[in-house]
Amino acid sequence: MDSLRPILTSYAYNILGSYEDAKDVVQDVMLEMINRAGADIQNEKAYLTRSVINRAINARNRLQKMQSGYPGNWLPEPVATETADAEVNQKDILSYSLMVLLEKLDAKQRAVFILKEAFSYEHEEIAEVLDISVENSRKILSRAKAALQNERFNEVVKTPGDYLTKYMDVIRSRDVKKLEQLLSNDVMVVSDGGGKVAAALNPLVGTESASQFLYGIYNKFYFDREPVRGWVNHLPALFYYDNDQLVTCMIFEVQDELIHRVYIVRNPDKLVGIN
Repeated sequence: MDSLRPILTSYAYNILGSYEDAKDVVQDVMLEMINRAGADIQNEKAYLTRSVINRAINARNRLQKMQSGYPGNWLPEPVATETADAEVNQKDILSYSLMVLLEKLDAKQRAVFILKEAFSYEHEEIAEVLDISVENSRKILSRAKAALQNERFNEVVKTPGDYLTKYMDVIRSRDVKKLEQLLSNDVMVVSDGGGKVAAALNPLVGTESASQFLYGIYNKFYFDREPVRGWVNHLPALFYYDNDQLVTCMIFEVQDELIHRVYIVRNPDKLVGIN
C-alpha cells in the first residue's frame, strides 16, 4: 500500500494546491484502509485512488471557502521538485504556473481537468472515480477549459539553468532599465504573505511597476543575502533564508526568454514543505 503513496499524494496535491494538506488526506485514507482490514475490497489501488481524489475534492471545497477571507493574494503551496521527499512523484507535480491557473476552477472542475489533461484518464475512468456520468465529465472538462481561456496549460517552458544568474547580475547592478529589459510587457508579480508577513496586497502588472517592485524589495530586504537557487514545480526559483529558516520563495515563469510571471511565496505556513 505504501508504494501507492507517491502517486496518491500527487493527485491530492494537484487538486488541493497544498502539499501538507495533501499528505494528510492520503494518510487519513490509508489509515481508514488499514482499519477496514478484512473488508471486501477487490481492487486496492482503485479504492485508494477514488477515496483520495474525492477526499481531496472535499478538502479543496473547504479551502476555497477559507480563501474568501484570505488577506491579499492566494498562491499554491510550492514543492521543491529537485528535493521533494519520497511521498510524491516529482514528475507528476504540475508546473507552478498551471497550479496558479487552476485556482480559477472549482474543486470538481479542477479534479476532472487534472485527471484528463495531466494523468490521461479517459472520461469513462473519470466518471467511475467521481461517480458521475461520462457526459457530465465531458461537460465539466469543457467548462474548465473555458474558464482557463485556452491558456498554454500543456506547456512547461524549459528555462536555461543560468537564467537566474542573469537575473541576479542585473538586479545587483541596480540598473532598473536593464531589469525592465528582462521582463515581458505583460509581466505580473504576485506576492502571498497570508497576512502573517509583509507582501504586496495586489499584483504588480507591467514592466515599470514590476521592475520597481522587484528592485525595491531586493534593495530593502535581500541585497545582503545570497539566495539558494533551485526549482519549484519545474520552474526556476530563488530561496531566501533568515538564520537557516526559509522566509521567501521567488518562482519565475519565463516565456520567450523574458520573465512573464514572478510568484513570491512568503506565508510561512506554505514554506514548511521546502524547509
